[in-house]
Amino acid sequence: MAGVDHSAEAAAPVLQALDGNRLLSTCPEELRARLAAHASLVELTLGQEVLRRGIDVDSSLFPIGGTTISMLVDLSDRRSIEVASIGNEGAVGGIVSCGHAPAFSRAEVIVAGSALRIPLHVIEEAKGASAHLRNLFCRYSDFLLAQVMQSVACNAYHPIEARAARWLATAMDRAGPRLSLTQDALAGLLGVQRTTVNAVSRLFQDKGLISTGRGKIEVLDRAAIVAQACECHDRVEKFFADVIGPDGRGTTP
Repeated sequence: MAGVDHSAEAAAPVLQALDGNRLLSTCPEELRARLAAHASLVELTLGQEVLRRGIDVDSSLFPIGGTTISMLVDLSDRRSIEVASIGNEGAVGGIVSCGHAPAFSRAEVIVAGSALRIPLHVIEEAKGASAHLRNLFCRYSDFLLAQVMQSVACNAYHPIEARAARWLATAMDRAGPRLSLTQDALAGLLGVQRTTVNAVSRLFQDKGLISTGRGKIEVLDRAAIVAQACECHDRVEKFFADVIGPDGRGTTP
């Protein structure tokens, strides 16, 4: 495939990278080799737009390590809100559809890092040949829908302090306690004014939960942040274990 080096030396880091994504790490050896042969390891930068509403999706991105991508819905008044965030437990682009289709939402990198890019036609061919992959992506569709539904409930009913703590707890699970994130960006992700996030940030700092700097937020007390978060954080993570888990089959038959 053009642009992809199929040599064993070039394939080695790609194969290793599969273990950094909680979906791909469940794949059996033969399937891993099939996907790795057509995958490329890419570096995503902070703020990079990887999906644009209305543009056909031609490849899937699988975040690795702490890399996180925010799925955003833009409104006509130039506001936007995050409806889901996707890290190393998932993928962005075409996974829940059946081939090429235009993107509904915009996707933007909020924690920079590595990802595996796999052409969508390769994904579809592999799904046709692998019952494991078909089942895995069906289960991931359930998980992603659950995350979006939980986000709707959370945004409607939970106070901003609990929502902010939930967002920080999820980000910390993926990327560790030090986050390159401005308060403006966090306000946009939560769909609130900058002044609201400033007030929450001061509250958390006064409690010794976080520290902030120019474009950075550091969680100082993970247990306290998780305790401050609404139940949405634990509920979504538990559902991932129920439907996918470490082997892609979850705890349900």
